[in-house]
Amino acid sequence: MLEIHRTHRARIRNHSQVAEPLDRHGWSASKLWNVANYYSRQQWEDTGEIPGHEELKSELKDHDKYRGLHSQSSQRVLEELAEAFNSWYSSDDDRDNPPGYRKRNYYDDQGRCVHEEHPRSTVTWKQKGIRHDPKHNRVRLSKGANHKDHPRDRDYILVEYETRPGISVENLQQVRAVYDNAKERWELHLVCKDDIETPDAPGEETAGIDLGISNFAAVAYSMEEADLYPGNRLKQDGYYFPKEIAKCDDSGGERATRLHRKWSERRRHFFHALAKHIVQRCVEKGVGRVNVGDLSSVREDENGQAKNWGQHGNLDLHGWAFDRFTSILEYKAKAEGIEVVEVDEGGTSKTCSVCGKEDDGQRVERGLYVCEECDAAFNADVNGAENIRLDINDSASNSESTSGDRSTGWLAQPGVYLYDLSCGFEPQAEVVDSKP
Repeated sequence: MLEIHRTHRARIRNHSQVAEPLDRHGWSASKLWNVANYYSRQQWEDTGEIPGHEELKSELKDHDKYRGLHSQSSQRVLEELAEAFNSWYSSDDDRDNPPGYRKRNYYDDQGRCVHEEHPRSTVTWKQKGIRHDPKHNRVRLSKGANHKDHPRDRDYILVEYETRPGISVENLQQVRAVYDNAKERWELHLVCKDDIETPDAPGEETAGIDLGISNFAAVAYSMEEADLYPGNRLKQDGYYFPKEIAKCDDSGGERATRLHRKWSERRRHFFHALAKHIVQRCVEKGVGRVNVGDLSSVREDENGQAKNWGQHGNLDLHGWAFDRFTSILEYKAKAEGIEVVEVDEGGTSKTCSVCGKEDDGQRVERGLYVCEECDAAFNADVNGAENIRLDINDSASNSESTSGDRSTGWLAQPGVYLYDLSCGFEPQAEVVDSKP
């Protein structure tokens, strides 16, 4: 059995009755975020270290702002802040700023701040703060201690929800109240646990995936067929959204927060759509195992020094969420009985998958790989994916690269799938000249 978690978006039917208490909890989450952010910055200035979520919980558990939410909800806010600091601190991207304060400023004609307020942050309730009534589609959300004595209020928020037709909410694990600024209303994200039976593998074939920047993924199948998935959409978003966020007067303001959220949602949707499409293709081709290049050391060389990929390459690389995509791929592949294995990708981009010759100079510009030994020419990313499929760095693998004559046409003419926001990945009519 495979344990999976599904998130269902739900409309709040009694919104007029619960909007006020949800507002108070959303503001409380922002206030706690700001208190923890201030503490983290002070500790960083005094000690040179950023506190983790365990230290934040220990230090702030008796703070008045901590009691603005249910204890588990407060803990989740502190976890999110620690995750944001770690993500920023581990990145060398100069475009990034440390997590800001959650506030919204209003200015007069002279540019002076005349009013400041907290935005409504997402509030998360875990199991101890939830009582679910699936029969009547209602959920009771525990209030923070500071809000339990509010006039005309109970100790909980009773929310009536409505999901899409055919959706049954069972084994509820987590509830997130998310404020939609465009619609000016709250909605619920219901996270449910489900156990499904893992099917048998679709076949015994192996596929290889080479992850990159211009081509986010190149996939080679053992049926002598390959696919390319250009990352143009990710790159366009990666240049557009930081510029728009930089134009905001307040990096933690409402517009900047909305842009960050939209950027994250578009990236997440791309990853899920890509993983789903690759898994479907693997099922069609009887693939039971997928080799993915291990990119854990892509930012460092063998001496531990940061690799220099050029100005634009470095910016792209640090926004390259390959770990997140691999996790999504593994999750979706497992549901189809397909095993995902990370393999050493050292030398895969400079080794000919046909004859096995290794040469740094064989990969030339604009995605072309030319082997001087066997006189083959093909797409460089597909060549890397094929070497990952063959797992050329594993001495126990049965490499097919030198086992007789093989067709190389598919290495030079892969299928190209382009991403569309409305319909996902669609095949391109003609093969394009793709950069590596």
